[in-house]
Amino acid sequence: MAAIEFLTRTGQKCTPLRQENILLSDVLGVSALVDSLNNPVAGGATENSVLGPFFTEDAADVDFGESIASEGKGEYMYVEGRVLTTDGQPIPNAVIDTWETDADGFYDTQYANRSHPDCRGRLRTDDDGRFGYRAVVPVSYPIPGDGPVGELLLLLGRHNMRPNHLHVVVEAPGFHKLVTAFYPEGCDFIKSDCVFGVKKSLVVSLKDIVDEEEARKRGFPRGGSFKLLQYDIVLLTEDQSATMRAGIEEERYTITQDHKKY
Repeated sequence: MAAIEFLTRTGQKCTPLRQENILLSDVLGVSALVDSLNNPVAGGATENSVLGPFFTEDAADVDFGESIASEGKGEYMYVEGRVLTTDGQPIPNAVIDTWETDADGFYDTQYANRSHPDCRGRLRTDDDGRFGYRAVVPVSYPIPGDGPVGELLLLLGRHNMRPNHLHVVVEAPGFHKLVTAFYPEGCDFIKSDCVFGVKKSLVVSLKDIVDEEEARKRGFPRGGSFKLLQYDIVLLTEDQSATMRAGIEEERYTITQDHKKY
């Protein structure tokens, strides 16, 4: 009965902007496990990471080089790269949804007075598969601890901190949807992420760019310095993804049959 009551309270904590059920799945490692099983990669394709509970459908469209964050939300960061096939060919017009925390460690949905999406945006790659946008440096933060999931972590003696990261979802016709995140190196929690989202291939370096002219050129209102995140995203085609999943299912079936013999 206690377990049923816990799950009931978890559901009751959910709102249109907060998903306590997803959070529960995340901290138990279920989200990370299911994501990895359902999204195997090869050929240099970008690995997945957990979606998390803070994705929304209302992100504003952002033009190439524009900002997903309003002024004053944190330290300047510019994100750029290309979306490519496993053969290195550019994927034009791919849709990229991206979101992050502000400098205080909060997503826009955590503010009671939220009037519009902030620190999130939706953009498309150009004809050469390139993307670029202004953002802020995300910071580490505690996942919501005022609900049943927070109680569970306390009982387990675990912390509720996530390393700083930038969420990215990429979609393009004919390609398998990628849900991932980039984790800047050096964070104290990068090896103990409470939702098990970090993967070595997704750890990125942020370059320090101290150049007033370059900062102004990239559209940062105050100029000065900024961090630069560069990463090329590689997508599997739907056929490649289906072939890989079929191979894994066949391997699981073989293992199961072998176990039955004993």
